[in-house]
Amino acid sequence: PTLQETFAEIFPRAEIVFVTGGLGPTSDDITRELVSEFLNLHLLENSLVREAISCRLALRRIPATERIWRQALVPRGGQALPNENGTAPGIYISANVNPKIPSPHLFLLPGPPRELEPMFRDFVVPIVRQITAASEKLVMRSFRIANMGESIIEKKIGAAVLAVPGIELGYCARPGEADVRVIGNAEAVSIAERIIREKLGNAIFSVADETLAAVLVRLLSERKQSVAIAESCTGGFLANEITNVPGASNVFVAGCVTYSNEEKIRTLDVSRESIEKFGAVSDRVATEMAEGVRERTGATYAIATTGIAGPSGGSAEKPVGTVLIALSSENQPTRCEKFFFPSDRETFKQLVAQRAFDLLRRAL
Repeated sequence: PTLQETFAEIFPRAEIVFVTGGLGPTSDDITRELVSEFLNLHLLENSLVREAISCRLALRRIPATERIWRQALVPRGGQALPNENGTAPGIYISANVNPKIPSPHLFLLPGPPRELEPMFRDFVVPIVRQITAASEKLVMRSFRIANMGESIIEKKIGAAVLAVPGIELGYCARPGEADVRVIGNAEAVSIAERIIREKLGNAIFSVADETLAAVLVRLLSERKQSVAIAESCTGGFLANEITNVPGASNVFVAGCVTYSNEEKIRTLDVSRESIEKFGAVSDRVATEMAEGVRERTGATYAIATTGIAGPSGGSAEKPVGTVLIALSSENQPTRCEKFFFPSDRETFKQLVAQRAFDLLRRAL
């Protein structure tokens, strides 16, 4: 969508909107023009901004051009925000500055981080604090969902949550997980939270922005239990994710990458007969990998992965993207599940890791 189409969609329902970039002197820097056109506000030259631009140009011995002076234009009713590291000022336009066009509090900010960050810290944050202090306090809740796509989540909760008066609902998807965020007053958010928990249940693995690996480390630590990992197709990705979590040393016993069949046999005691009869990518081999690494390390739980990451190596029976994940534990029969994740190798590893970690989380 164009910027103006985006304005038309979000302005009637947003309280504060930030737009970054498009304030400079080049021909494609048209943010201020589009905003002034959409809100039907004349662009007026700000003499203080023009003077600041002139001083900066003189210090750097840069000749002034008509395009550079465009940066001194501010929509009527707007407030220029000083730019300590560039020529383009930011612009703040208060809500409903044109009574005929409903609009939120609007911040137009430079794109380069060197210019944006100090402006945001020194000028934007104080204004936002004034705005929020004058309005009803908003509450946000975040729910992290395992192995469920945005469309499925929306189908389960979207209509019911959006039926709550005064609630805003948003999604953010990543391989193997998605965030659901609700914003509103305390009562509305409390109602929305009950709906989300009722409809998504155990698929919610965190309300504190924890990674799935971090949740596992925490749960295992609380139970004084441990985990070991045997990987083939994921090449150490699961072990890396676990060891990225502070405190992993309390629960993570060992990880091994047994990429070749011979190494599976030598390191994990996988049966040669199982590999020859069923293939390395099979539930039998995945099960033996998990049981082998658990027995060798003495861990409470063990995870094993074996599959075909691609882009080659697949067959009609076992296409690229096929993966077997096994979970072995001290007191339960080993569980093995088959999945299909046709994607690039990096995404494949992420999806396998998320699914494997979620199998263990649910077991805990």
